[in-house]
Amino acid sequence: MPSARRKSSSTRRRRPGVAPKRNDRGAVDLPSRATRSTGRSNQGTSDPHQRLQKVLAAAGVGSRRACEELILAGRVEVDRRLVTELGTKVDADTSEIRLDGVKLRLPRKVYYMVNKPAGVVSTNSDPAARMRVVDLVPDSTGRVYTVGRLDKASEGLILVTNDGQLANELTHPRYGVDKTYQVQVAGVPTAAELATLRRGVHLAEGVLRIAQLRVKSRHKKSAVLEIVLNEGRNREIRRMLAHLGHKVMQLRRIAIGGIRLRGLPSGAARKLTRDEVARLRRSVRRPESVDTARAVTNHRARKRKPVKKTPVDRQRARRTGKKRRVARR
Repeated sequence: MPSARRKSSSTRRRRPGVAPKRNDRGAVDLPSRATRSTGRSNQGTSDPHQRLQKVLAAAGVGSRRACEELILAGRVEVDRRLVTELGTKVDADTSEIRLDGVKLRLPRKVYYMVNKPAGVVSTNSDPAARMRVVDLVPDSTGRVYTVGRLDKASEGLILVTNDGQLANELTHPRYGVDKTYQVQVAGVPTAAELATLRRGVHLAEGVLRIAQLRVKSRHKKSAVLEIVLNEGRNREIRRMLAHLGHKVMQLRRIAIGGIRLRGLPSGAARKLTRDEVARLRRSVRRPESVDTARAVTNHRARKRKPVKKTPVDRQRARRTGKKRRVARR
């Protein structure tokens, strides 16, 4: 008896997911080896253009709202052309921007690594006049801001820059940049509690998940965990562990993307090297590369061949089916 023909791919039932892109020959376009292995793209940064009011604010002209009023009043020129429309985007590195006919000198982009001590706040504006992270970098830097935040009790690596585009890419969850924390907790989490952390903890705003979790050491009354996050929510780690009954005794961030906190004393700051800035940019996961990685995974799942059952497997299945039918009666 001739064997039954296998159904073609066009008539086979597709599993839900992102459909892979196909080329002119109908074959699936797979990403490069680096993208397949990590899900990350080797592309450079996105469009360098920024809103004009944001560029003016970065130059120290005033707040964004004040800069918007200057644009609407017709006092700003870009490449010798008057601009009165809000939302106009410019390339701060190549465009000539003038205010009341005077050319603006835009500040050079700077990147600092700071080892934040406990008790220092991450905000730029503090009515209580407490020590801020930006106070730890040289005064000659100009207007800078922190990349993300660490709460007052936390310590460790935090970046300070005036590059708004890179700061957004490093902090926004859609770009999936990993942040690594070393956390000492009261008590020793059980295997079931660690499994709950890996699956996700249900809190008020939804399910909070961690990317990676590793127990570095266990002591009599405490444990040291290494936790990797790729999304940043307010006091996320402290709230997740408190939900499981483990108070955080010390929380220290030790890495962001491709750079780690090494050899920098607490309270000190230093400029990032060009190589470190490049590693930060490479750690940004582009949304299109995430979609491509999902498409490849779904394509491979559809191509997976079904496992052939042996006569022993069929006999075992028949026995199991009989037992179930008897139990239902």
